[in-house]
Amino acid sequence: MNKQKRIAAIHDISGFGKCSLTVALPILSAAGIETSVIPTAVLSTHTGGFTGFTYRDLTEDLRPFIKHWKSLDIPFDALYSGFLGSFEQIEILGTFFDGFKTPENLILIDPVMADNGELYKIFTPDFALSMRELCRKADIIIPNITEACLLAGVPYVDGPYAGDFVRDLLKRLSDIGPGRIVLTGVFSDSSQLGAATYDRATGEVACLLADRVPGYYHGTGDVFGSALLAALLNGFALPDAARIAVDFTVASIRRSFDARTDVRFGVNFEQSLPGLLKELKLL
Repeated sequence: MNKQKRIAAIHDISGFGKCSLTVALPILSAAGIETSVIPTAVLSTHTGGFTGFTYRDLTEDLRPFIKHWKSLDIPFDALYSGFLGSFEQIEILGTFFDGFKTPENLILIDPVMADNGELYKIFTPDFALSMRELCRKADIIIPNITEACLLAGVPYVDGPYAGDFVRDLLKRLSDIGPGRIVLTGVFSDSSQLGAATYDRATGEVACLLADRVPGYYHGTGDVFGSALLAALLNGFALPDAARIAVDFTVASIRRSFDARTDVRFGVNFEQSLPGLLKELKLL
């Protein structure tokens, strides 16, 4: 029997509204991957569309958390980061990556900080520069178009996106350091939406699109990133892993759209998990 894969997921956790750790943990666990977590903050709900939510910053807990793990000499097959709430958390995570990186494992960073052409209100342009430095440590990054433009230092443009623009952006992102890039929010017309991948070792660019579902649903980036990592750790090549992640995310959105679920509540990925496991050849 093959040894079970283990990852460390570094994200915030929202009690309600499916995103971050409440998405990553079940998806990766269902895919047969042991998932250890480092919570960066605890919220009563996520911040997208809700008001009156509670927020507890866990920055002070991160160094002791990591120090304890290091004392136990825990090995990981992947290190997976998402929302980081401060400059200090970026610095701490950089130290974590340095301490737990091995020649065999991979670092996947989702540089959560912006969307729709704008930084999230809690961040400044300096935060984007610090995130760029953190991404130098990554093997794979999965920014959306807005985040990619900030990281690459190019002006944001509204879609649809020409192939030359996407290819240039992918290569600029790879120049930062990561050998593999997955760019989300890619579309060439209004009927489809998906992701594009780039592998510096082969020079291969792939575009994986699916029919667009109306609406903007929170947490879909976390659904996508977690499914992508699950596929990679189950042996799929980058374009194939991205295709699996796109299809799983779209199926989850479609279930929520058909059920007329409040877009703030997240998507119904749970009932799409059997389909994901079949794609991963685990069922």
